[in-house]
Amino acid sequence: MNLPFKSEKIIEIAEHSGSIILNIYQRDFEVKEKEDQSPLTEADMASHKFICESLRRLHPGIPLLSEESLDAEMAERMSWESYWLVDPLDGTKEFVKRNGEFTVNIAYVQNHRPVFGVVHAPVLGVTYWGGADIASFKKTKEGQQKIRVRKLPTRISDIKIVGSRSHQSEEFVAFMKNYSDAELIAMGSSLKLCLVAEGVADLYPRLGLTSEWDTAAAQAVVEGAGGKVVSFPDLDPLKYNANSESLLNPYFLVSA
Repeated sequence: MNLPFKSEKIIEIAEHSGSIILNIYQRDFEVKEKEDQSPLTEADMASHKFICESLRRLHPGIPLLSEESLDAEMAERMSWESYWLVDPLDGTKEFVKRNGEFTVNIAYVQNHRPVFGVVHAPVLGVTYWGGADIASFKKTKEGQQKIRVRKLPTRISDIKIVGSRSHQSEEFVAFMKNYSDAELIAMGSSLKLCLVAEGVADLYPRLGLTSEWDTAAAQAVVEGAGGKVVSFPDLDPLKYNANSESLLNPYFLVSA
């Protein structure tokens, strides 16, 4: 697939944004509360500002939507065929807890589908990127490698299920009763999808509310690694910018 940008440049933007976040993470910072009662820190806004300025300078013709965008910017989105979808700090609760399980997410969405995504975890020093038509990769200080989902085990006792560290809903608890013998891995932010992408986990059921910027970049990575991200219980591919009323995702499953 011919992308209208160089993937290396987008990876650089995500990783530099991670450095900005780390500088704030390593000192005292103020935590505010948004209207939906989710936390907001200066790291969210600093990352948002840097990513938006960098992407607009690099490709001024591509629209951009971020979790921290203004309502006026969000109102234009239904006319876009392609655009950047950004979560400048995914997992703010994990950032506040200082457990390191937060990420920078940058996705390129085309015709309601995330065709390219970068997920960078600053504290862990890990970057994932890819898309369905270009494969997926993981980079650490040891180097870079191509990643693939693993074959789904036939025995429940061999299945590894990843779940949210901060958002385990009643529906998720009920779902897990069918997989009581499976291993449960707790993880924060979009790293849950990436664990499926690299074959560390087999299934991630998200039976709770998320927004489109929470999942787009990691969905591209999962699909590039051969996995699936589908709505639950309908099992339709997860789509983006298809609902004029809301940017919330339906419940979904990430699977090998």
